[in-house]
Amino acid sequence: MAPFVPQWWTDRVEWKARTMARAVRWVYEGIDAIRGRSPEIDALIDRHGAPAWGRPIPAGERFATLARMIAYQQLAGAAAAAIWGRVEAVVGAPVEPRAIRVTGEAELRGAGLSRAKVAAVHDLADRVLDGRLRLGRLGSLPDTEVIERLTSVRGIGEWSAQMFLIGALRRPDVWPCADVGVRAGWARAHDVSAPSVHQMPKLGEPYRPYRSLVAWYCWQAADTPLPG
Repeated sequence: MAPFVPQWWTDRVEWKARTMARAVRWVYEGIDAIRGRSPEIDALIDRHGAPAWGRPIPAGERFATLARMIAYQQLAGAAAAAIWGRVEAVVGAPVEPRAIRVTGEAELRGAGLSRAKVAAVHDLADRVLDGRLRLGRLGSLPDTEVIERLTSVRGIGEWSAQMFLIGALRRPDVWPCADVGVRAGWARAHDVSAPSVHQMPKLGEPYRPYRSLVAWYCWQAADTPLPG
């Protein structure tokens, strides 16, 4: 006799499968759409394949994602990971807004956060707790509104908001013009000098509405040794 499976569990599994399928589908649709627009980007597609992007991060994990982004700012990966591990040890994992808010500055600074970053994660927690920032609603907002709401938080600028759009919400048409890696990768792929921030919007235009993919390929180009 087959084990009983409650309907709510079946519904949840089916919902997750549909969400994953949608997330993966736009990646492949996007690759098909941008292929053929330039031989340089085509070469990156052939070399690196498709990004392993699945479903967007669930609403319940978005606070920890944003807090971790703040902690990682201007730090090398290993150092940032060590600090974040100590923060989780102090407040508990997964990191929740109430746990952050009741943890004093001295404890968070003892974990390795700077005074500015402590103020930033406290501000993030305050805004989530009092309803000024409703993380569960971000998925239904257009990119510009997500950026506007996130940049109202202390310590979160436009670049961080754009990284959240790509990495957490899996938005397909984000073009982080100020990102050093994207600009360096574009230059390397096209064998040109790195474009300025002001030149980047025009360069990204032909790839709408899948500029997030082009940004990802530029990151790969920046990190990959040239053949030969």
